[in-house]
Amino acid sequence: MSGTKNKAGGKAPAQGKKPDAAEGSSRRGDMVPAAPGPAVAIPPEMARLQKLYADVVRPAMQKEFSYENPMQVPKLEKIVINMGVGEAAADQKKLDAAVADLTMISGQKPVRTHAKKAIAGFKIREGQAIGCKVTLRKARMYEFLDRLVTIALPRVRDFRGLPGNKGFDGRGNYALGLKEQIVFPEINYDKVDAVRGMDIVFVTTAKTDKEAKALLKAFDLPFTN
Repeated sequence: MSGTKNKAGGKAPAQGKKPDAAEGSSRRGDMVPAAPGPAVAIPPEMARLQKLYADVVRPAMQKEFSYENPMQVPKLEKIVINMGVGEAAADQKKLDAAVADLTMISGQKPVRTHAKKAIAGFKIREGQAIGCKVTLRKARMYEFLDRLVTIALPRVRDFRGLPGNKGFDGRGNYALGLKEQIVFPEINYDKVDAVRGMDIVFVTTAKTDKEAKALLKAFDLPFTN
């Protein structure tokens, strides 16, 4: 009876006994694999539009344009956002404010852009900082695009869509301009020093405007034609 009682009571293992792999992992706080074998690193969760491209857009475009393999399907490579701040020539604090705005909008620290040549009429010296820009790639790029199409563009005053016959450069890239940074929810209208616009360039691997437009339209950019 005493032997049975000890067993049921969870008698400690004999001194010197090594814990099994799962027990040791649990004690160390490590991941305990469901089955024997090396642990596999799990990639971070994809952005919504990044997953949409992989699951829906790429297969649909491969079928529409008869690409021989998925690797030929155009993809969004980067998004470049540029703010020109002409008043920075007289007041560099204006540029500091633009940098702060673009940081909040993009989630990434911008770089300052400089005048390539002097413009006497605007009192701009060669090499003077007159703007800022940021280049977004991968998940951050898709997250910005998602906020642009679902939140920012619908907040543009009198917005009726993007003209589908303008903005393409013939090499698969598309540019659009926004007049007000306050359409982005990250910007507090009551705290901005000035309303300023920006240019947004979508750089794709598409070889034609038709392919680029199909790609961007699949991401819900609201082209009118």
